[in-house]
Amino acid sequence: MCGRADRRTPVPAPFPPRRPTLRPDCFPVLFAVAAVAAAGLPSAHAQGPLRGGELIYLDPQAHTNLYPPAAGFYPNGGILDQVTDRLTWQNPQTLEIEPWLAQSWSSNADDTEYTFHLRPGVTFSDGTPLDARAVALNYETYGKGNPALHFPVSEVINNFDHAEILDPLTVRFHFTRPSPGFLQGTSVIGSGIVSPATLAHPFDQLGVGTQVVGSGPFVIVRDVPGKEVDLVARRDYAWPPASRAGQTRAWLDGVKILVTPEDSIRVGALLAGQADLIRQVEAYDEEQVTLAGYRLYAPSTRGVNTGIAFRPDNPLVADIRVREALLHATDRQEIVTTLYSANYPLARSVLSARAAGFRDLSDRLGFDPRRAAQLLDEAGWRLGPDGLRHRDGQTLALGIHISQPHPQNRTMLELLAQQWRRVGVQLTVMSGSAAGVILDNLDPTRTPVTVSEVGRADPDVMKSEFFPSNRDTLLQKGGQSAKVRAFRDDRLDAMLLQVASDTDRQDRLRHLGDVQEYIVQNAYTIPIFEEPQVYAGAPGVHGVGFEAVGRPSFYGIWLDRR
Repeated sequence: MCGRADRRTPVPAPFPPRRPTLRPDCFPVLFAVAAVAAAGLPSAHAQGPLRGGELIYLDPQAHTNLYPPAAGFYPNGGILDQVTDRLTWQNPQTLEIEPWLAQSWSSNADDTEYTFHLRPGVTFSDGTPLDARAVALNYETYGKGNPALHFPVSEVINNFDHAEILDPLTVRFHFTRPSPGFLQGTSVIGSGIVSPATLAHPFDQLGVGTQVVGSGPFVIVRDVPGKEVDLVARRDYAWPPASRAGQTRAWLDGVKILVTPEDSIRVGALLAGQADLIRQVEAYDEEQVTLAGYRLYAPSTRGVNTGIAFRPDNPLVADIRVREALLHATDRQEIVTTLYSANYPLARSVLSARAAGFRDLSDRLGFDPRRAAQLLDEAGWRLGPDGLRHRDGQTLALGIHISQPHPQNRTMLELLAQQWRRVGVQLTVMSGSAAGVILDNLDPTRTPVTVSEVGRADPDVMKSEFFPSNRDTLLQKGGQSAKVRAFRDDRLDAMLLQVASDTDRQDRLRHLGDVQEYIVQNAYTIPIFEEPQVYAGAPGVHGVGFEAVGRPSFYGIWLDRR
């Protein structure tokens, strides 16, 4: 049967038995009964946290790899946030950096050395100590990579030179240039600390969650690739961030993460009482969820806004007039109003308005189809009888791949294609296998435009997105793709390096604003909306929290279904 039984006991009563497993083959019947079931759900009335029970969490996508620097992909980060801890904690309300595994830290005047004093008594879930040796190994791997084991360098660590063990609980990091973003970098999920045994496995083996050993409040006990991940709470966990010091182990006994790609099935399962928390509630489902008495959560990702990025190495978009024309041919307000909700604010710059250093560039991003047509004419692209623009026997036809992690991305791109078609530009929206999409997105001849977005609550997020040795969204010569023939922007790269190494906070934020302005001035991207992560929780789910860029934290969640 599809139902489940559950009991809760007030702290510190014994843990209740785990409830029956929810089978994925139950999901198709759930949506049909969702409205009836939702009407009978009781409201929570507990006076405080209850201990016990298993949270059923539905994610639209499966994780790919649990090497911590791969946490930028939200399903990866959503798991790593439960099983690893970090040196520091970025308070999601204040964005201040607080102690966690490190009790204290210091840096020299030019931010080329950072010293961390570790908390005593912390262990990995396999019982080995989390000490300076383990921390040094993690950062040597994240800062330099490990070619032999195929570990890439972390995108959040800049200018890393080496780690130095000063004593069993003190580690110092050295940098070749100032690295003012490093402290915040120690707080992100991509800098989660894993056991030395974990880093002895090659990169591809860390796609299996049970190979990953952290010090976090949960342990991965089962991983069915592409379908399910089971977490169990560590009963000896006792080292949360300083601001959460009133709690030791997690309230939950465990978490079952079920991969559920269909939007209607996730929502139906929640409303039918067969799931507790779901990720990626689409805008068109938000009203249904809230009217049924369920709660929406929409934490901001606080980084580079969701938009369209150009690859100027492709001759079709090498001319700034073409890129600027397509920017003005994009009715961003129509996209946001038609497809999204108030949880998706219209972008006013490359960077989120909730980010430090945001510069409002709204006046540069206006919808102006007449100006778009004029610019295309000036660039030599003339309208033909087919309604498309041609030059020297070539059609202005571009291709873009759907980006599955982004909400309603296919529909958004199809609407964008309609808008561009009105000024004579053809945009073909493509889909394919994961491997094929990756290869195409590294080839500017195949994808002269791409979907771009990255979350991080630090100015270094701009370097993460645009610098050639990082995500290289624009695809520059010498960057991530061997297929780029000529395009480079040395000025942009120098500006990004300046942001990543400027030790004066106000200067750093001013330079960050200059980077945003330069990117828009060159029409390298079309910012469309500020992307949240939208979740929905059942009425009996309490204590739902998120880290600074919207990944869930199950540590503080407790359940009450009375």
